[in-house]
Amino acid sequence: MRRYPADPGLAVRMFIVLALLFLLYLGFFIVMVDVGLDPLFALVIAGFGLGLQYFFSDRLALLAVGARSVDLSRYPDLDAMLTRLCLAADLPKPGLAIADLDLPNAFAAGRDPKHSVVVLTRGLLERLDPEEIEAVIAHELSHIRNRDVLVITLATFFSLVAYYVVRFGPYLTAGRRRRDSGNVFLAFLVALAVWLISMLLIRALSRYREYAADRGSAYLTGRPMALASALVKLSEEAVRLPKEDLRTMSALNALFIFPFRGGGIFELFSTHPSLENRLRYLEKVARELERP
Repeated sequence: MRRYPADPGLAVRMFIVLALLFLLYLGFFIVMVDVGLDPLFALVIAGFGLGLQYFFSDRLALLAVGARSVDLSRYPDLDAMLTRLCLAADLPKPGLAIADLDLPNAFAAGRDPKHSVVVLTRGLLERLDPEEIEAVIAHELSHIRNRDVLVITLATFFSLVAYYVVRFGPYLTAGRRRRDSGNVFLAFLVALAVWLISMLLIRALSRYREYAADRGSAYLTGRPMALASALVKLSEEAVRLPKEDLRTMSALNALFIFPFRGGGIFELFSTHPSLENRLRYLEKVARELERP
């Protein structure tokens, strides 16, 4: 990818979130050990689930939206964009899949740059200009280059462990004496708190990764306002989408470049920054690019 200075503020925020997650998970396991609760069952279940997600996330995502891999020779303009951007980003060319959906959006999936795919919907290709499409593809390539699937998967692991401690508590506490019931109840309360707090932190990390991908797109194409224009169009289209379509696609919100539905009333609960904040951030990056 084109060399560019890191955003110190963004890097610090991501570091703080990861540090808080580490401390939260460390405290969680100290409590688990202290009360004598064996979290092995939850570790196995969470590890199995995340393993499936990590190794098969691209196939599962394609299946969820009905996307099919395409022969790039049939799409010479997209092939040229991918080739140019991958050369600039020093990335192997990912696969390309198109979902026959009128919903305009895009996402990237895959566990590493060698096993990745960029998915574009028919609605996006029909509604965006070539420069906007290129900016969207550059955003998704930035996710691939930054290994965001790996980062979020690792960050999510112990959150799932905490969830399964709560969910499968009776199995984890089988054979415990009645006098230990207070400690076990405390462990469940701690696990519940860890799960809730970690999900908020993971969503914050997800938002920061979106900013980083927006930044990568801006520097990779040299046209941050092309991405800003694309995001505005996607926002306008999202308002017009039928509620049934929103419900169908909401499970994949975290993957899409622009969510069909926010994660809550406040940005605190969302996997993506608000449109207004993303536009302000892109304006900031545009000023950076204008400097000699």
